Amino acid sequence: MATIKVFDKTFEPYISAVKLAEQIKRLGEEINRDYAGKKPLIIAILNGSFMFASDLFKELNCDPEICFIKLASYKGTKSTGNVITSIGLDEPLKDRHVLVLEDIVDTGKTLSEFLPQLVNQQPASLKIVSLLHKPEALEYPLTIDYLGFSVPNKFLLGYGLDFDGKARNLPEIYQLTED
Repeated sequence: MATIKVFDKTFEPYISAVKLAEQIKRLGEEINRDYAGKKPLIIAILNGSFMFASDLFKELNCDPEICFIKLASYKGTKSTGNVITSIGLDEPLKDRHVLVLEDIVDTGKTLSEFLPQLVNQQPASLKIVSLLHKPEALEYPLTIDYLGFSVPNKFLLGYGLDFDGKARNLPEIYQLTED
């Protein structure tokens, strides 16, 4: 993996496709163990989680279902501070075991606004699965129940993460080298 340029920014390799696959396999094993016989509903948050959701879903044998919702708070390399909902949730959650799947949790604002909407629907359980977490950036209290990687508070892209719509298709994750 070499450095890449997206628009006017330079990014260096950070997490390889092999490391991503290893962590996703581990997360799948943990979820399979914890949800054996429970048929969880996975709510994957678009757009960033689509690659993670696909790869994790392939690892699951606990009879899961999956649906997608679009929540966004980023423009460029900065959070806008506003959570925008573009696609709504149409699955009933009452008495379901629900796993909310995120590509990355940084400030936690998106989930802090979304989770109460889910709690109001009275799921049997509600857990967070995130591929990445930026502990230094967290501003809203959240518990991530299944975590792939803790990462520094740098802008990341690849493997579903984008920079104004670009570079989501990269099979690995890169980090910004300049601000």
